[in-house]
Amino acid sequence: MSGQEHIGFSPAQVQRLGELSIRGGPEPHSFAEVAERDRTFEDLQRALTLDNLNRLDGLRESGAPLLGRLARNLADHLREEGFVEVTTPILIGKGSLQKMGLDPDHPLWRQVYWVDRSRCLRPMLAPNLYYLLGHLQRIWELPVRIFELGTCFRKETKGARHLSEFTMLNLVELGPEKEPEERLTELAHSVMGRAGIEFDLETTDSEVYGPSMDVVVDDVEIASGFAGHHRLDENWGITDAWVGWGFGLERMAMVLESSAQIHRFGRSLIYLDGARLNIQRQSSARQGAEA
Repeated sequence: MSGQEHIGFSPAQVQRLGELSIRGGPEPHSFAEVAERDRTFEDLQRALTLDNLNRLDGLRESGAPLLGRLARNLADHLREEGFVEVTTPILIGKGSLQKMGLDPDHPLWRQVYWVDRSRCLRPMLAPNLYYLLGHLQRIWELPVRIFELGTCFRKETKGARHLSEFTMLNLVELGPEKEPEERLTELAHSVMGRAGIEFDLETTDSEVYGPSMDVVVDDVEIASGFAGHHRLDENWGITDAWVGWGFGLERMAMVLESSAQIHRFGRSLIYLDGARLNIQRQSSARQGAEA
């Protein structure tokens, strides 16, 4: 084979190995012959199929996928920290988006799923939490601490780290007893520590809030947060300082599994708890023959 080009996996083989591998596509391989390449592909496919089967067997035994376990763990933790869980509507009005500073010229406006002329599937949890805080600040003493775990919807087209239907954990504390930025940092460490994920904090510029802070793992944004007063507050009758974080749970699951694809952990008919479903077990006779 001297002087000849070596052979790599075919596009179909690369796709299949990428589908089966929870941590991404295959490493680059170079083969002298097609037969050698195909044997290697079959070996890798069998091994990865077994990994997926083992993951599904583990799910059947536990009955709880990673995303569900993560959500319950974080909800329990926030309740222990004095936060109250709330549940708000998935359908929201156009006026709620406008009070968040969104209009037809805003980039996020084009990502909204509209149900009719005046209502949409919520692209974020913030409008409803703002609305609740406007009432609760009159009823409860400060600080008011609430959180919501819920599905949001955006027309995302950015690839392996974005979903059109995703799960958010939003927490907000109105009237923090510490300096807002200090409390914001403290809450990031509290949530990420409970999840068991090491992270960095980076300053950034949010599409909605402007100057803000991100929780980042490697180069993956896990959460976005804000501390202090904001110009949007007056739209909701909020006068006290507040801190808040929005965590993407599928992204948290993705980094916990060192995976390259968020779609494995979202709502899907193709994957279940990260495992590919278009697989099957080998028959006992075949397994015995191969052994």
